[in-house]
Amino acid sequence: MSAAPSPLPFLAPERITGLVLAGGLGTRMGGVDKGLVDWQGRPLALHALDRLRPQVGALAINANRHAAAYAAFGVPVWADSVAGHPGPLAGFLAGLEQARTEWLLTVPCDTPRFPADLARRLGEAALAQGAGLAIAAAPEGGALRPQPVFCLMHATLRDALARFVAGGGRKVGQWVASEGGVAVPFDRPGDAGAFANANTPQDLQALGP
Repeated sequence: MSAAPSPLPFLAPERITGLVLAGGLGTRMGGVDKGLVDWQGRPLALHALDRLRPQVGALAINANRHAAAYAAFGVPVWADSVAGHPGPLAGFLAGLEQARTEWLLTVPCDTPRFPADLARRLGEAALAQGAGLAIAAAPEGGALRPQPVFCLMHATLRDALARFVAGGGRKVGQWVASEGGVAVPFDRPGDAGAFANANTPQDLQALGP
């Protein structure tokens, strides 16, 4: 009789701060603040916060415009500490600088149906493989495509990320690879469509009612 498989390691939600990334310029959305764009009667960023809330112990938003509007959602608003809107990594860095938990989990504001067990599955993979970084990967065109903005990272990576950004690094995937991050497949039947995002007005319409 074979032994039962060992349970996967569990990363408790209270060890994680969830950060909704809404600090971009929304260029492909006509320059509007994507996190405040309405979908199903509520701003996109609020959908992301509500989706993330049961998965983590603390919440915050990374935003560089309309701070008062975001603060009305009832969570801290953290602006980039790096000038010039250098991209998602600046949001990562703001989170690592401000969070008081051991782990930080980032999600973009424009993907309202990301998995309800995102934190659990990324945490299991990070702990099982002894990694300080874990990102999601989803099926696309017959292969798994990394979704690096859905990123669980350990607080000890703050200084390394600051150096990477100060050196001109802008690509999330490049930084994840440099730190030995692991890609976690999100390819179960229930994951279908979970990473559909609203980069453009057409994308927002395609998300459906």
